[in-house]
Amino acid sequence: MSGLRFVVLVSLLSLVLAACGGPPRVLVVSAAKPEDTVGTVRIFVATSRATTGQPEYFSGERSPSVGFARLDISVPRAHQVGQVELPGSVTSAGDPASHFTVSAVERLTEPEILKQVRAEVARRPPSEREVLVFVHGFNTNFADAAFRFAQIVTDSGFKGVPVLFTWPSRARVLAYPYDRDSADFSRDALETGLRVIARDLGANRFDILAHSMGTLLTAETLRQAAIRGDGSFGGKLRNVMLAAPDIDLDVFKTQLATIRRPVTVFVSSDDRALDFSRQFAGDKARLGAISEKDTDVVADLRKAGATIIDLSKDRSSDDYNHGKFATTPRIVQMIGKRLSDDGLDGSTSGSMLGLDSKASPSFAARDK
Repeated sequence: MSGLRFVVLVSLLSLVLAACGGPPRVLVVSAAKPEDTVGTVRIFVATSRATTGQPEYFSGERSPSVGFARLDISVPRAHQVGQVELPGSVTSAGDPASHFTVSAVERLTEPEILKQVRAEVARRPPSEREVLVFVHGFNTNFADAAFRFAQIVTDSGFKGVPVLFTWPSRARVLAYPYDRDSADFSRDALETGLRVIARDLGANRFDILAHSMGTLLTAETLRQAAIRGDGSFGGKLRNVMLAAPDIDLDVFKTQLATIRRPVTVFVSSDDRALDFSRQFAGDKARLGAISEKDTDVVADLRKAGATIIDLSKDRSSDDYNHGKFATTPRIVQMIGKRLSDDGLDGSTSGSMLGLDSKASPSFAARDK
């Protein structure tokens, strides 16, 4: 790559890849009146980020040990599906009637978080004793990841226990190589966390939803779990959903060959962030930017066990079309349907290509 082209691509990436995040935001705790909100989302946090003081709590640097926390985030009465209503100032607590606000933050030890999550799982009816793990993308700080997850939980109608795995993103667009290495750095921490969820919390099942560069971390973690001999986590892992994956297409094919289980992939050919990521990565196709028009690619992925959901025709409030899975009301509600009854059908899912997990018993059998 010539020096001039590199400079141009970095400049473009600086503009476009900001779709995965924004200015550093902090967590300012404030009380909300019940009449101002439609409820509170309690999120448990596991992180490979280094701890820091309030109000950031966890930084973009790496930690050799996993940290834990619990967040209570109130949802404003004015909330609209697909939106994360936040104040303009990144240091403001916001208006609870108009913005997502933090009503409590508490750092926890490992025994404390295990005790609290077990209690949250146990108090739900058996049909809702499940965990949803969210793995965020590139250029995302701790606060932004938490607010986005609260919006997804709210809009999807998820009734189980939300667990955020947040990895050390520096939340700067030019830190792309650092973030990519941080994703690789976090594989063991994520795998350990998933095994704890499957084994020690009393959950009947768990699902994973990952976005952007977080899908690379997730796929690599599932790959190494499969190599260790238990890619199904004792049969507890149900849905794996990868949204706008910033993964080299060739790499993903090798990952699938080892993972050997159904994976749902949300793609969009008009994803501007992934278009420039492709140019930055040697003009190699990114998984999240394919579409139903790529018939040969889709056929290969289908044989490997992937369900491809093409969102190219969906419009969203995301100018870069990189966060459609969360910002498009129909799509985030479809994810909720997937979580509630494991069902995706043509009337609700848009263009779906590939294998539904219920129609793929051979993959489930291989994991046992």
